[in-house]
Amino acid sequence: MYRVFSGVKPSGDFHLGNYVGAFRQWVADQREHDAIYCVVDLHALTEEIDPAYLREKTYEAAVNLLSVGLDPEICTIFAQSHVPEHPRLTWLLECTATMGELRRMTQFKAKGYGQETVRVGLFTYPVLMAADILLYEADRVPVGDDQRQHLELARELAQRFNSRYGQTFTVPQAAVPTVGARVMDLQHPERKMSKSVDSPLGTIYVADEPAEIERKVKKAVTDTDGEMRYAPEEKQGLANLLELMAVATGETPDEVAARYTRYGDLKQELAAALVELLRPMRERRAELVKDPATVHQVLRAGAARAHEIAAATYERAAAAVGLLGLGC
Repeated sequence: MYRVFSGVKPSGDFHLGNYVGAFRQWVADQREHDAIYCVVDLHALTEEIDPAYLREKTYEAAVNLLSVGLDPEICTIFAQSHVPEHPRLTWLLECTATMGELRRMTQFKAKGYGQETVRVGLFTYPVLMAADILLYEADRVPVGDDQRQHLELARELAQRFNSRYGQTFTVPQAAVPTVGARVMDLQHPERKMSKSVDSPLGTIYVADEPAEIERKVKKAVTDTDGEMRYAPEEKQGLANLLELMAVATGETPDEVAARYTRYGDLKQELAAALVELLRPMRERRAELVKDPATVHQVLRAGAARAHEIAAATYERAAAAVGLLGLGC
């Protein structure tokens, strides 16, 4: 049995891209592996965020993780800040990483571009991400395409640390879905669907009502030539719709394209398929928001188990670098 770890930022409502690119695989992994999932609230501090909003969204993230099908009886769900070993190991890894490695991180370049001042946390958060992963001796880490560079950094830091101080960390492998790994914005198919980009018609949220899903799919951008074929480079908008239908039906995008001749028919049936795909999540979420005590108990129990694993890993790493333990 592998150990699987992944995390999600509490920065907004979960959308279809989150489910297709991550949560669907998380649900499958919990049945086959020792799965640990984290709401990475410390990562949210790299940008300006209202404290009350952060608390609210951390709680909502836990609700959403439960609503997509994660079962706390068979997997671990917790909030990052509830386990103090995350920032403690981050410091050891920051003393292992180099400035050049962090300067090469494309997300830092994108988020820090044009800013007169940039928070140090935004620069170093890939190291915190590495600590998140390495603390739990994860064998596999489900990641989207945009996070693969960060996982490669985690692998490099683990290997470097092990080389310097002896075998300490498990070197993780990436697990990336082959279909639908990047769900694109319905209005701007050149960019991925995102909760951090204001695109009211381009983003389908897990909590959207059926009528809203239908409206967004109906208005999705395609192209003007009307030719039904899967061509991601030439026909980005249509390719996105075909991939979404493939996710909902289990077919390949080419197989989906062969079943349709008109864009309108594809959109109509895709909307119905997405409504059904998201219905169980929407219904479960409605139940959970009425029962906050259960959600908080899940986080407490998850943090207790996570702390037990993380503390052992941190103490091993601290001893490896020569820090004096309490037992001397």
